[in-house]
Amino acid sequence: MSTTPSTITPRLVSLDAPLGDDKEAVLRALSARFVAEGRAVDADALFAAAWAREETDATGLPGGIAIPHAKSATVTAASLAFARLRPGVDFGADDGPADIVFMIAAPDTAAEEHLAVLSSLARHLMDEDFLSALRAASTAEEAVGIVRRAIGEEEAAPAPVATPAPAPVAADGLRIDGRPARIVAVTACATGIAHTYMAADALTAAATKAGVEFAVEPQGSSGFDPFASQTIRDADAVIFAVDVDVREPQRFAGKPVVRRSVKAGIEHAGELIEAAVSAAQDPAAERVSGSADAASGPEQRESIGARVKRVLLTGVSYMIPFVAGGGLLIALGFLFGGFDITDNAGEIVVGNALWNLPAGGLLEYLGAVFFQIGSISMGFLIAALAGYIAFAIADRPGIAPGFVAGSVAVLMSAGFIGGIVGGVLAGLAAWWLGSLSVPRWLRGLMPVVIIPLLGSIFASGLLILFLGWPIAALMSAMTDGLNGLAASGLIVVVGLVLGLMMCFDLGGPVNKVAYAFAVASLGAASETNTVPYLIMAAVMSAGMVPPLGMALASTILAPKAFTAPERENGKAAWLLGASFISEGAIPFAAADPLRVIPASMLGGAVTGALSMVFGVGSRAPHGGVFVAFAIDPIWGFALSVVAGTIVTALAVVVLKTFARRRVDAVAEPVLAAA
Repeated sequence: MSTTPSTITPRLVSLDAPLGDDKEAVLRALSARFVAEGRAVDADALFAAAWAREETDATGLPGGIAIPHAKSATVTAASLAFARLRPGVDFGADDGPADIVFMIAAPDTAAEEHLAVLSSLARHLMDEDFLSALRAASTAEEAVGIVRRAIGEEEAAPAPVATPAPAPVAADGLRIDGRPARIVAVTACATGIAHTYMAADALTAAATKAGVEFAVEPQGSSGFDPFASQTIRDADAVIFAVDVDVREPQRFAGKPVVRRSVKAGIEHAGELIEAAVSAAQDPAAERVSGSADAASGPEQRESIGARVKRVLLTGVSYMIPFVAGGGLLIALGFLFGGFDITDNAGEIVVGNALWNLPAGGLLEYLGAVFFQIGSISMGFLIAALAGYIAFAIADRPGIAPGFVAGSVAVLMSAGFIGGIVGGVLAGLAAWWLGSLSVPRWLRGLMPVVIIPLLGSIFASGLLILFLGWPIAALMSAMTDGLNGLAASGLIVVVGLVLGLMMCFDLGGPVNKVAYAFAVASLGAASETNTVPYLIMAAVMSAGMVPPLGMALASTILAPKAFTAPERENGKAAWLLGASFISEGAIPFAAADPLRVIPASMLGGAVTGALSMVFGVGSRAPHGGVFVAFAIDPIWGFALSVVAGTIVTALAVVVLKTFARRRVDAVAEPVLAAA
């Protein structure tokens, strides 16, 4: 018998006793049992948390099962309550009422091993023998024993040795190019306790039955074991059966994807497997966005360079929404309030309202509002970069110390380099603290108190005391150097290099480094220092070229040189390119990298250099042609983009026409190795 305190006790079990006629009554009765057993403090608060989860998505499952669950500060110990209901109660399952109800209650600070125990229960709910035993249990003690053995809190009696019957497999299976289809899946629910693992098991069973090679990554509250890089590379398609964001989605970039709720992964697993196999064979199927270069996952033998790249990419990918949204709002501020709105936007917003407009009227007021909101959003840039770099290293416990370190980097004028350094320090500190073996009573405090406290002191303290000033001096030297290049006329070389970087990997790490550098430089822009505006314009215009060049080549210049799916992608690439979304060229690069990428880099270099020659400046960090009012001179911007687009289109057509045999011979083994 294990000495571990039981997750379930007889007083948390109800066998055939009337708890109410509907699920609200059942949840209230079970919440009261948690309080009576000393596992929670406030029954109403626990019910409210469970009911909020129920309103988000009903927890009834096929087969007469329901698993209401909640994480709440009122819970003092991770616990299970079990009710066998006769008659059953409707919990929202399509096939009728539930007679087996497990209510899972976990503290906000539940330790990982507790969450793992609760998750193991969810997996057993897919086991008919387990359910049959619960339905036949005659006493609460017997039911407790069944559950405790299932979740590993009590040793089971040794079972007779028998040869397991093989799982039924489809006669031919679902095949692609004569071999079994290869599908990977990610499952994740809001609490990361129950549905996450049930969906993983249901999909695994359905894949086995369909004769599909399958792997699944349940992303639960107790963490997750990421796929090996090779597993993702070999996959024909990916299933996201999730109710929350997939962690590190860039690993799956370029893969055909089927997106469904986690509940669909449980109830319609077979349909999802079939849909994924169909998507793998459909050139027009939705694909995971991002750079194809990012489609690799962490693994134990991951090189230091690959891990560094993955960590930095995670930080930048989470940072970009702050930049995109904030940049467009700033551009709208300029549109409504003029470029002088930067001088007094804060005063206008604080001192005025719609019923008390400033002297400039409604347009000036709206311009100030847009500019101020955008500036606040952009103010999170470095903090978000550092926070999510730390997240990539240490998962959720790294976020708080990472954000604090990023904010300190801003305080110290250390820029995006300081943000990167602070994020790495915070992540390493949080990871090390999380790996320590501490007493059980302290484990619940580690992720929410100890790690944020000590991680913030370590990372931010190092920045303030030792690292901030040297990094700030480096950033100042870089700015002075760029100003010197501008004065000497060599800044054209900077534009050319930035153009090459933006088109090298179409949203990958090199592209994002150039973009992050340009956006971070905007903070140093002023009426006397316009170099950051020039850099931003060169980066944005060059980033527009690859999708626009592919669109021009595939829809107008030489459509016969492209496949039918590529021609369809070319139509969408017009809008993507005009919006400054470089990833619009990824479908072309994934299919033909040795022609598309060199052609894109050539066009991007031309655009970046011309943008500098014409002295084009952009006050907006994102938006493409839709922020034309924030770009000056607009004719220089348009001419640079058009020239680069034509160069890219002509180059890719020439390469496809005259370099086909030689390049194909090289590309085939290169792509096979990738």
